[in-house]
Amino acid sequence: MGQENQIGFGIKSWAEDDRPREKLLQKGKISLSDAELIAILIGSGSRNESAVQLSKRILASTGNQLSDLGKLSVKKLCEFKGIGPAKAVSILAAMELGRRRRTEEALEKKKITSSASVFELMQPIIGELYHEEFWIIYLNNSNKVIEQLQLSKGGITGTLVDVRITLRKALEVGATSIILAHNHPSGTLKPSEADKQLTQKLKTAAQSLDIKVLDHLIVTEKSYFSFADEGVL
Repeated sequence: MGQENQIGFGIKSWAEDDRPREKLLQKGKISLSDAELIAILIGSGSRNESAVQLSKRILASTGNQLSDLGKLSVKKLCEFKGIGPAKAVSILAAMELGRRRRTEEALEKKKITSSASVFELMQPIIGELYHEEFWIIYLNNSNKVIEQLQLSKGGITGTLVDVRITLRKALEVGATSIILAHNHPSGTLKPSEADKQLTQKLKTAAQSLDIKVLDHLIVTEKSYFSFADEGVL
């Protein structure tokens, strides 16, 4: 058995053009493929597979979707030969940083101009969860986000929302309008009767305090349903 097989395919042993780290430094981060970026995270593959080849195999298992890669558990990643807990954690940490960056970018926009902008704000937070969460977005009179509040967290079958807490918080932060948002882990975009009833209950209660309910979004991983856009608010 040759020395290469004994030490595995570490990045340092690759040809210059095949080293993702050097490629990033010489040609910029945009020049790297997803697999090459992941290879930088894991550093080395196994005896018979380079880090890039291993990364390509991991990505292929998720249909080459980074969003699905971020959902894999440490245990699932460790099923790939050449991936141990430390490498798995590195991959998941990078995926989480990417998710948080997207959330920050959405928050920087601040102003809500459409249902699409609400989706961009909330999808990174609740779009990929396996349980249901209900959130309130509080806005000032310029439709700029004052605060976001997780009102409830429940099982896949539904959540319990306290109208009093919602409106008390609105008064505390000086909100003139609110937007409701919750996710459907099942992926369905059809509002349930409970969704409709809760929306109407909050809308009626808010009106008495001169607070508008501008919209209610059902968020899934890749799409959303807007009560306002569909004329059911």
